[in-house]
Amino acid sequence: MQIIEPLEFGNYYHIYNRGNNSETIFKENRNYEHFLNLYNTHIEPIADTYAWCLMKNHFHLLVRIKTIEEIIILQESKDTLTKKKIIAPHQSFGNLFNAYSKAINKGYDRHGALFERPFKRKLIDNDTYLQNVIKYIHYNPVKHGICDHPIEYPWSSYLTCVSSKSTKLKRNEVISFFENLENFKLTHNHNEDFSGLEKSLNL
Repeated sequence: MQIIEPLEFGNYYHIYNRGNNSETIFKENRNYEHFLNLYNTHIEPIADTYAWCLMKNHFHLLVRIKTIEEIIILQESKDTLTKKKIIAPHQSFGNLFNAYSKAINKGYDRHGALFERPFKRKLIDNDTYLQNVIKYIHYNPVKHGICDHPIEYPWSSYLTCVSSKSTKLKRNEVISFFENLENFKLTHNHNEDFSGLEKSLNL
């Protein structure tokens, strides 16, 4: 029996999933953009994002679920008149995936589940593991033969990390995990053996 890791407030998680039966979930550029827009709506209020990568038939996210206190403060800063109910983190992700599935089903005249269920998640409980997951997420397109370096792939957080443009990604914190930007780039200049990490993900 599969044990489902709960999403607890204040913890870091690697969240990942793929299309049902490995079906394509991002068919064209506007699909990636729509997913990210929905992500901002459903996930940004309850989680900080540290890394992400959207592939044709799967995705990877590295997030820190905000504490209840952080969520309340954010709600109050946006709306001081209405006290909203705090949604359980797993429900927020479920709402994201359901909203995206409905859009794809409607737009491409398909039916049924788009993603495998339940979505997968792994608790990240130390800095070394966190660094490895960041690199693994950014190197996913290289691993699948799409490009030679993460900087060449447009649908991941790597480009945001090496940019100076305004972003909701926790870029400064991500860079600090690698000490500085130069070291971040250096550690991303060569592929690594992520077989041990992948084995733990049960991909």
